[in-house]
Amino acid sequence: MSTPAKAMPSRAAEIVGAANFTDDPAQLAAYEVEGERPSAAARPEAANEVAELVKLAAAEKLAVIPMGARTKLSIGMPPVRYDLAIDMTRLDRVISYDPGDLTLSVEAGIPLAKLAATLAEHQQFLPIEVPFYERATIGGTLASGVDSPLRKMYGTARDFVLGMEFVTGDGALAKSGGRVVKNVSGYDLHKLMLGAIGSLGIMTRVNFKTFPLAAESRGWLVGFARAEEAFALTDSIRKSPLAPQTVEIFDRPATAILDARLPIDRTEWSVAISAAGNERVLERSAGDLQKMSRDLNAATFRALDGSAAASLFTAIREFPALTAKQFTDGVVARITTLPTQMAETVQLLKNIAAGRGLPCAVFARGVGVIYFALLPAERDAPAIARCMKEIFAATADNQCATIPWCPLELKREMSVWGSPREDFLLMQRVKQAFDPHGIFAPGRFVGGL
Repeated sequence: MSTPAKAMPSRAAEIVGAANFTDDPAQLAAYEVEGERPSAAARPEAANEVAELVKLAAAEKLAVIPMGARTKLSIGMPPVRYDLAIDMTRLDRVISYDPGDLTLSVEAGIPLAKLAATLAEHQQFLPIEVPFYERATIGGTLASGVDSPLRKMYGTARDFVLGMEFVTGDGALAKSGGRVVKNVSGYDLHKLMLGAIGSLGIMTRVNFKTFPLAAESRGWLVGFARAEEAFALTDSIRKSPLAPQTVEIFDRPATAILDARLPIDRTEWSVAISAAGNERVLERSAGDLQKMSRDLNAATFRALDGSAAASLFTAIREFPALTAKQFTDGVVARITTLPTQMAETVQLLKNIAAGRGLPCAVFARGVGVIYFALLPAERDAPAIARCMKEIFAATADNQCATIPWCPLELKREMSVWGSPREDFLLMQRVKQAFDPHGIFAPGRFVGGL
């Protein structure tokens, strides 16, 4: 236990109640972040308790990591200090919900699955389909920055988070944005929290725009012999009048990761497409997709029934989690590029991996997001680091590469964020403004922020 943390237990226990505080080493093992264990953990029930805990941490110079269900704590670098875990899972309530206005306000610790059930009662949903879906919380999902297959149609969380309440590094409760779709309230400061892995503040409440569930949805699976044909289909879809919910492209090794029981033909490349709407829209989609596929010499074209489509797209959602589970020594990198450059970028990545003698798998989204998995037969962090550094260098000009999932050993060899960009000075200023004492997740974010 760090020296300043020795004076903290009694005060923190007063804030959240003795039953919601622990400094027992055995219980604290559940709050480890990359092998680092905190001195204590607290489970606040309300935003004001979160604020009081942060004030205490700032006064005692304690390093804090906020967390939800702890499904994505491996994203980011190991903390350089870690004294207090703030477990947000007791803040799990729906604050307000107006189905007619398509607006929703929830606490940050609410599980995605619980929220989805509430919305489904009114035939609505949030387009947040992320790995570890059954356990993940809203706050942890937004903080991790992990994207969803549904971004093809609905965009990312930046597009439907209307506002937020959060606690800053000096313990102040701040608000940004609003609770209505049309809102004029100054800068959208809350968007800085998205993907910042808790380094700028602690989300306590989030306001969303919700979406109506479609009356019907369908899925299709197209197989190709070559990557060029698979990515050409995504280009054809992008240029067409069709508006699919998802367009996912993956190679044979990625198919094996998804699940051998899924209805996937073992072609070299597969494209999975889903669409939603009325019968007329879906029939138009089916016809156009079949014609596009035939024109590109597709090896297979399959319409998926309800259960088969649900199984496939659930596995697609969980691809990074499935990879991490099956390949404990593996690495999943995330590269963003222009949709028109995906085929070229994938070939570049494969060439680099082949040059290092590393097996790999490719899983890409039609919007230009590529998940590139290295699947070594045994753990060799230096060799993988050399490969990833080469990928970072090759994609530095007009792409962005990070490593969301990898073994801790690789993080001792390199930064999962790559080299800081030209805007790093601005990021430092933002960090200083939101977290003046440097207590939020120190060392975890880009450039050691």
